[in-house]
Amino acid sequence: MIGTFPEIIAAAKKRTSRKRVVLPSPDRQQIDIMGKAVAINLIFPVLIGDGKKIEGLVKAVPLLSGDHEIIDERDQSRSLSRAIGMIKENQADILMQGGIEPQTFVHAVLDTKNGLLSSKLASFVSVFQLLKRDKLILVTDTYINNTPSLPDKQMILENALRLAGILEIASPRVAVLAAIEQVNPGIPSTLDAAILAKMGERKQFGDVMVEGPLDIDCALNQEAAARKGVNSIVTGNVDIYLTPEIDTGYALAQLLVFIGRMQMAGVLMGTARPVILDLPFVSVENKIVEIALAVLMAEREGSHE
Repeated sequence: MIGTFPEIIAAAKKRTSRKRVVLPSPDRQQIDIMGKAVAINLIFPVLIGDGKKIEGLVKAVPLLSGDHEIIDERDQSRSLSRAIGMIKENQADILMQGGIEPQTFVHAVLDTKNGLLSSKLASFVSVFQLLKRDKLILVTDTYINNTPSLPDKQMILENALRLAGILEIASPRVAVLAAIEQVNPGIPSTLDAAILAKMGERKQFGDVMVEGPLDIDCALNQEAAARKGVNSIVTGNVDIYLTPEIDTGYALAQLLVFIGRMQMAGVLMGTARPVILDLPFVSVENKIVEIALAVLMAEREGSHE
């Protein structure tokens, strides 16, 4: 099992070949990040945008010298279209957001006709490294789906389980979060959680243990759960936290970073190839972890060195 961010990077370094990362309209910080990823031999960057501007940025990052490709495309919209096209035509392995506005980027990537959506639903999985244990936890969905239905939550969970498999998390334990730990017909999230737990009990997700509904207290502490009448091996040792909707998911991710001081990386799931978003509360160091995560995912799809 991969239990820390350094272990994610170490595992990515063992891949069979470098992955081609396509980056539309990159800025200086993103060029710096590319240089760091090249330095540890993870990727080969393909930079799409104003050629002269990019050349100037690259000169300030010696690590990229001679180890990149620049495609001159000054129109930002076309740079994104070309980047997505390279992924679809198997000319690159990983797509990064670059300097594209977030909603524009997500809309283009998830476009059902011209984008990269490979399943019925995409979702974002935030990966956190626990402070006192060599253990990773996944929280989802933290960015994409506003008010997911029960079928949506099923697919969101399945997306997270695929990432758990890549991280070598055996028999993952899932906490389906809600406001309270009891099933209450007046709180729809508790009904969804109970159904997902029953699906897990019947092995519809495979070798996975699903418990819900659980409030945060029960999910985090087995003693607190037992005190509330919840007896489960999931409580106190959760691998995946499934949030009821985007307000909870996004706020929880930010709280864990800003107040909990936890390290976070994340990746978009449900696309034909790995896609890395540029979330403002992911540190520069952890953006390298995101690239390493994407490399591990791309390894299953082949390489284009």
